[in-house]
Amino acid sequence: MSLCQLLTVLELFHIADGLDRSWLLPRLVQVVERNLLLLTVVLMEEVQSQPVICVQFLLWNVLDLLRYPQELLCALGFPSLSMLWNRYTLSIPIYILAAATEGIVVYQAVHHLEKASRGQLQLPISSPNRVPIILKTYLLILAVGAAVTVWQLLRERQHQLEKWNKKLKK
Repeated sequence: MSLCQLLTVLELFHIADGLDRSWLLPRLVQVVERNLLLLTVVLMEEVQSQPVICVQFLLWNVLDLLRYPQELLCALGFPSLSMLWNRYTLSIPIYILAAATEGIVVYQAVHHLEKASRGQLQLPISSPNRVPIILKTYLLILAVGAAVTVWQLLRERQHQLEKWNKKLKK
C-alpha cells in the first residue's frame, strides 16, 4: 500500500505534462495529505491495527475507481454519461466519508501519542510532545480543506452535468 501511495506522486507529473486537466494545487494537497497519513500509520503500530485504516484505504480506492475510468473514457474519446454521473455524484458522499475517517485516524494517532508523552508507550519519534499539537492543527486544516473540497466538488458537478446536458440538446 505504501508503494501505491508513493506512486500517486506521478499524478502531479501527469498534470504538469498536460495528460490530466486537473488543477495542480488541490491534487498536490491530496497527495501530500495521503502520504502524511500513510507515514503516520506506518510509524504507529497501534494505529495500524484499527479497523478504520482498512475503511480509509477502501474509500481512497473507491474514489480513484470513480475518477480514473471516466477520465480514461474521455481521453479515448468515448465519454459516458453514466460514468460522468457516477464520478461527480457518488464521489461527494464518499469523499466526505473519507475525510471523516481520516479525521478519526488522526484523532487516534493523537490519542496514542499523548499516551506516549505520559511515558506509557515508547515511540520512534524523537519529540513526541510536539507531534500531537501538529496533528491537532492538521485536524483543523483537514476540516476546512474538506469543506472547501466538497464545495468545489459540488460546483464541478453542476458545471460538468450542465455541459453534458448542453451537448445532449444539440
